[in-house]
Amino acid sequence: MEQIRSIKGTRDILPTEALQWQEIEEIIHDFMELHGYGEIRTPAFEQTNLFTRGVGAETDIVSKEMYSWVDQGGESLTLKPELTAPVVRSFIQHNLAGKSPINRLYYIDSLFRRERPQKGRQRQFHQFGIEAFGSPYPEQDAEVIAIAYKIWSVFGIEEITLHLNSIGSPEIRPEYLRVLRETLTPHADKFCHTCNNRLKTNALRVFDCKSESCQYLLDEHAPMIIDHITSEDREHFDRVCELLDGMGIAYRLNKKMVRGLDYYTRTTFEITSPVLGAQNSLCGGGRYDRLVEQLGGKTTPAIGFAAGIERLLLALSKKEALQENPIADIYMVTLGDASLIRSLSIADDLRREKGLRVIVETLRRSLKSQMREANRCGANYAVILGDNELEKQVALVKNMKDGEQLAIPLDKLEEAFSISTEHHHPADES
Repeated sequence: MEQIRSIKGTRDILPTEALQWQEIEEIIHDFMELHGYGEIRTPAFEQTNLFTRGVGAETDIVSKEMYSWVDQGGESLTLKPELTAPVVRSFIQHNLAGKSPINRLYYIDSLFRRERPQKGRQRQFHQFGIEAFGSPYPEQDAEVIAIAYKIWSVFGIEEITLHLNSIGSPEIRPEYLRVLRETLTPHADKFCHTCNNRLKTNALRVFDCKSESCQYLLDEHAPMIIDHITSEDREHFDRVCELLDGMGIAYRLNKKMVRGLDYYTRTTFEITSPVLGAQNSLCGGGRYDRLVEQLGGKTTPAIGFAAGIERLLLALSKKEALQENPIADIYMVTLGDASLIRSLSIADDLRREKGLRVIVETLRRSLKSQMREANRCGANYAVILGDNELEKQVALVKNMKDGEQLAIPLDKLEEAFSISTEHHHPADES
């Protein structure tokens, strides 16, 4: 019978790797809560028009990458390809604005896009990020950017660059797009086929092109949107820069950075790291002051960012910051039926009273094989219990690190262990 395998662009996260994910998620939870952000979880699929209206029909996500289908009721549904639109939908649906003038939310979630799978980018992937609703002021931009910037140092990633730009208010967009088309159309034959289509349908997206030749042409000929923003937009952006300067956060003005989604307004930003190589983006985000209204809510200013967890893991692995984690503190080596029953009882007591990770042998292997398994599991101690030990009411406790072995009375066994259950974070290794 033919073996069934995972679908292209998806992968299994096995137990030892899952421990790394748990550590990363724990850091994210702690970091966000320290900054006053509360977790939000949205469904895995939404109505398709949430993304066509919110993200933009001409974006690559909507036009090429979404997993959509029509269900038995005739409704078009989509596995969520990004998280801002679902969070906005939830914000509106549950009237969070009526409960507080400002809402700070964060998420850790799975997303789905039919892209070409590559290192750090799969068709099912995972992101964490934040969305802050309610404040139109530059200090909210600075807070969100600072969180996006500083969380990487918690993971031990210091080699990062913050790219910053402003694409202004929506009011300036029609005139700017007219100028952009007029300027680039005479050179259209030199641009790629995709850029030519974008010039006709959504000209701002030409800046998203990955072609080096197209990027060169943009450098040579394209008017930059930040040079066309209003004086009010410029004042907002200058204040964001001033606040970042005050916090000691270095940034680089990147006039071509418009971000790949249509809902952005004013501030846009991206954080990159050379440890990732050519695909160097760690996270990106920006302000989206019209999206809540666009999706049926009241006009609400907002800003956020999203970061890829696979990209984070890739960056950590290149720094050799992640090591395989042990899956047990104690391995119970059992020799005989009677000792098995007592071992199961001891294991439960140690888990309950000491919070220790305890594995009990269930394959009836030899002493040598069980000790080898204890070592493979990364256990700190092996507790050996056979008929002879049971008769003497003792257990042999072997320290797997230094090889020391002691006979400890069974009624004193719990007191013998003082293993910390605090798991180290990836950053501790850097």
